[in-house]
Amino acid sequence: MAKELMKGNVAVAEAAMRGGCDFFAGYPITPSTETLEYLSHRFPELGMKTRFIQSENEISAMNMVMGAASAGARAMTASSGPGISLKAEGMSYAAHYDIPFVVLNVQRWGTGLGSLKSGQADYYRDCKGGGHGDYHNVVFAPSSIQEMVDDAYEAWDIAEKYRVGVTLFSEAVLGQMMENVELPPFKKREGELDWGIDGTGTKGMKYLGGDGPEVVEHEVEKYGRIMEEMQRWESYRTEDADYVFVAFGLPARVCLDAVNKLRAEGVKAGLLRPKILWPYPWKGFEELRAANPNVKGFISVEMNDLGQMVDDVALAAKKAGYFVPTWCYACGGGVPSVKSVLSVFEDIKSGALKERY
Repeated sequence: MAKELMKGNVAVAEAAMRGGCDFFAGYPITPSTETLEYLSHRFPELGMKTRFIQSENEISAMNMVMGAASAGARAMTASSGPGISLKAEGMSYAAHYDIPFVVLNVQRWGTGLGSLKSGQADYYRDCKGGGHGDYHNVVFAPSSIQEMVDDAYEAWDIAEKYRVGVTLFSEAVLGQMMENVELPPFKKREGELDWGIDGTGTKGMKYLGGDGPEVVEHEVEKYGRIMEEMQRWESYRTEDADYVFVAFGLPARVCLDAVNKLRAEGVKAGLLRPKILWPYPWKGFEELRAANPNVKGFISVEMNDLGQMVDDVALAAKKAGYFVPTWCYACGGGVPSVKSVLSVFEDIKSGALKERY
């Protein structure tokens, strides 16, 4: 199949439709707006004019997604930073009723309104629950537009298998840049749903009501199964590494180049890239320890101000049996350079940068 040069926000929208998305509700916000704009004309082209809605705000968009999904639609919304925060209450309600949906977060950097810089400052919110109560979305963390296409194409299969929300964790630069991608064929859901209101009165949402022990048992079993079955990561030159960078998204691509430069200088460095952030790939750290128990330390590289994923890096390393330092390079807004990553590594080696854990 021929490849096409596509912008990230457009490619993910097309891939979502090819994966079965048949309802979209959203509200414009930079840097995610191209997804909404593209679907506004792509839906009518495929005969689904009434299944695209530009809502009056982000809150109503998420509630429309819940309504459509409860009737069996493969429903999606998209936003950035503060827009996702407004959707958080709706996502919590969807979790309560086991409603599957997909949300695209094209992250912008900063608190409050933030800025248009690319960022990864939404990690705590999106990977630790987001709204009130106990719940999780499965969080994909693509590092290329092709991977974002693949994740969007698979997203509803995962959402419906586990009856959960799926977050596509993009970034401003990833959404705005262009790369060659190979688009998959259109597919439809296989088999019939055993849930979803169909207007006949014979079907309806099946969920546990109330707040009894059976609800707790259901949640523990569901999320426990996801934690075991949705472990995804990628390792690069870690088999003999003394130091292992841990990064996702575009910083992972920068770290890969940094590893190659360090290797050329005789430094044994490697990269562990989480492909899914929740559940965090603790099995990747266990696999690493089985192959290389002599890692001297881990370095979390993130696009935020204070460091967020570093907590999970340290916990996963300890769970795997490593008792070594974990450092953090939180580069703020914008994609770090290879030069800056190498500079931080020199600070670590010289003792100028103290470990976080």
